[in-house]
Amino acid sequence: MSNRSIQPGRNDSPAGRIVRSVLVWMGIFLSIVVMYVLLHSGQRPEWTVRYTDYLTFLDENLIASAVVTKSNLNDYEFHGELKQPVSMMIDGRMRQVKYFVTRLGTIDSRTEELWRSKGINWTYEQSDTSWLGTVLTVLMWVGLFAIFLLMMRRMQAGNTTRTIFSFGKARTRTLSDTGKRVTFMDVAGAEEAKFELQEIVEFLREPQKFQRLGGKIPKGVLLLGPPGTGKTLLARAVAGEANVPFFSISGADFVEMFVGVGASRVRDLFDQAKRNAPCIVFIDEIDAVGRQRGAGLGGGHDEREQTLNALLVEMDGFEQNSGVIVIAATNRADILDPALLRPGRFDRHIVVDRPDVRGREGILKVHTRNIPLAPDVDLSLIARSTPGASGADLANIVNEAALFAARRNSDVVTMADFEQAKDKVFMGIERRSLVLSEQEKRTTAYHEMGHALLGKLLPNADPVHKVTIIPRGPALGVTAYVPKEDRHTLSKDYIETQIMCLLGGRLAEKIVFNQYTTGAANDLERATALARKMVTEWGMSERIGPVNYNSPHNEVFLGRDFGHVRPYSEQTAQLIDAEVTRIIRELEHRAEELLRQNQDLMHFLVERLLEKETLDSAELDALIEQYNQKHTSQPKPALSAQVVEQEN
Repeated sequence: MSNRSIQPGRNDSPAGRIVRSVLVWMGIFLSIVVMYVLLHSGQRPEWTVRYTDYLTFLDENLIASAVVTKSNLNDYEFHGELKQPVSMMIDGRMRQVKYFVTRLGTIDSRTEELWRSKGINWTYEQSDTSWLGTVLTVLMWVGLFAIFLLMMRRMQAGNTTRTIFSFGKARTRTLSDTGKRVTFMDVAGAEEAKFELQEIVEFLREPQKFQRLGGKIPKGVLLLGPPGTGKTLLARAVAGEANVPFFSISGADFVEMFVGVGASRVRDLFDQAKRNAPCIVFIDEIDAVGRQRGAGLGGGHDEREQTLNALLVEMDGFEQNSGVIVIAATNRADILDPALLRPGRFDRHIVVDRPDVRGREGILKVHTRNIPLAPDVDLSLIARSTPGASGADLANIVNEAALFAARRNSDVVTMADFEQAKDKVFMGIERRSLVLSEQEKRTTAYHEMGHALLGKLLPNADPVHKVTIIPRGPALGVTAYVPKEDRHTLSKDYIETQIMCLLGGRLAEKIVFNQYTTGAANDLERATALARKMVTEWGMSERIGPVNYNSPHNEVFLGRDFGHVRPYSEQTAQLIDAEVTRIIRELEHRAEELLRQNQDLMHFLVERLLEKETLDSAELDALIEQYNQKHTSQPKPALSAQVVEQEN
């Protein structure tokens, strides 16, 4: 961390430095202008004329006086003044000539006698010997030297002032003493990662505690995880906890359009770090510079590869960087070069995954510390109803809830504000201005109720949270499910139930309207992806068996993908396609039978959905119970689901 003190009355901010630079250049420019004005203020406007024009002026007795100067070529210049202005063609335009100059050869007594006979008063003067010319020459060299010194100072300060000479300097950012300090108390939902990084902080504070038994300080820590899980926040917390210099840089800051700049910046970064050791270097989004080598098309040299080579050498080369710990973050660990991931460079790989229910509750508590909450707000309930949400999603929910409360001019944030915020974040913004025809609205209602009804009837389905026909985002209607608990492994029954629920909207349209619409495109895509994974990855097909046909070299690079060979035959590919189709067809048949058996219930629920436009889980349960009480002679929906599963 920087210990530089700020002098009172001096502006050391970037804006202040820019203002000072502008003032310096304005001063230089004004000095040149003043010197030019002083030099030319006493000169008369003279026009250069030909020697024949000079002879004409003599013959017509038009010259009143003259000043004769000797030039550097040992000839003479005649600076004459006419008795009255004369119009003549000069440089293609008519000019009014009062003063003129022309070059003469040698001057003898006959020339002077001619001037005397014409009544010309002349004098001889020395040329370019005035003190002003000497002063101007000296000032010009002084100005050039001042500009050179200014440019050299900018070169030395290349890491703070971006100029043409600072391309090879690493544009690092250090932890500011005046900024908001982030500590581990501000991080929740990543306890394992906090524990590992807390140990790194203790390494830097008390290295003897770990070195007394022969242990070595880790050289690098790689934070892996999906976007929005708090990798950068963890690095900022390390900077806030450790009393050591902290250098932060993005992977995209290394590579520029000029060859060799990336490697130069890597070397400059580690030079700065070694001068301030022990310290921490944080590289955000390291996948921008750490991609696998040899993955491009063709055999040309890649500037990114040269930068990566420099990074590999600096992290673990012949020269040991003792006391410099590198922390890097990425959400694309699959594309990083293996040489970058080995021990000795990144000794520890810390996975920062999406938080569980306790982690989500902790994150919500962190983000609501400065927000006034109503008594009805239950953060544990919000945490249970947001499975799979990342820390960034939860922060967005809290912020949107606060904005909803501010629009109502409320002094506190209520549970209803959080419900609206969840719907906005996970289902999209309401588009009430979108006008749907009655037929489209009814079709959308049956489509969404097909999803929701199967979610209520199938025992392994996730609970239905809400169903709405208000357009949100790109969708005309949304059915939201909330899992009862965080799932880490998926059973075959659960996956089949998910596929059936996805097909429910399309089947409802078929049962009621005997036609299909394009609204099921995303449902079919997701259902097909699940069925294909069941066959090729998870071994859930009896015909295929427990074989993984998913490519173990699932290349993400175009160059390597061209040389990739499919690890199974054409007959196996046809069998895989047939199995995927069979699974979807069978589950479609089961879902269709279940919907047909409960068709009257679906009509009843759709009419209520068209009236209210949105139904939550409690309202759906109440409507189903109301329908069952009126139709006691019909079997209950849950029993219908069990019968259909037993038949299949």
